[in-house]
Amino acid sequence: MTTTHGRPPASPARRADARLNRERLVAAAQEVFTEGGPEASLNEVARRAGVGPGTLYRHFPNRSALLAAVLRERIETLCELAGRLRAAHSADEALARWLCAFLDHARDSQGLGGALLVEELDGLGIDCHRLILDTAAGLLADAQRHGTARPALTADDLVHLIVGIALSTVRGPDAEQPGRLLALVLDAVHAAP
Repeated sequence: MTTTHGRPPASPARRADARLNRERLVAAAQEVFTEGGPEASLNEVARRAGVGPGTLYRHFPNRSALLAAVLRERIETLCELAGRLRAAHSADEALARWLCAFLDHARDSQGLGGALLVEELDGLGIDCHRLILDTAAGLLADAQRHGTARPALTADDLVHLIVGIALSTVRGPDAEQPGRLLALVLDAVHAAP
């Protein structure tokens, strides 16, 4: 049996346990950070994941690594949603539903993204902005070809509008305002030039 640094190689069951622990930690962190913000207790994350703090730190050596994993998971889930929406709805409806999900994501993730901007971070392993922009561009192109979206509208414009709504309403007293502003954007997407 070949050893690595004096230890026997990890068994497949051990690797599966490690992968499961990592997934449970990211899921628990999503809940804890949603409830308590990016400074929430990492011990609470470990407790909810059903592991000890040592296991958390073996997977994520610091808070910013865990924040990055949570943000990456959220962005990948958001972008995967586009395919399901395309399969189930018209081009216009898929775009509208995805923009609504993107607004929710931008509002929910604002604290996480801000915390990561302040920290030294090796990177998320993906270009989050590019992933979101490419997803928006694909949905918009579908709506421009098969729906009623304005031909001159760009995905970059849409992403900026949604981020602007998220930033300007995240702490506002009017819980209905983000939806109203999104409805105005959607009206403008489909308005005649």
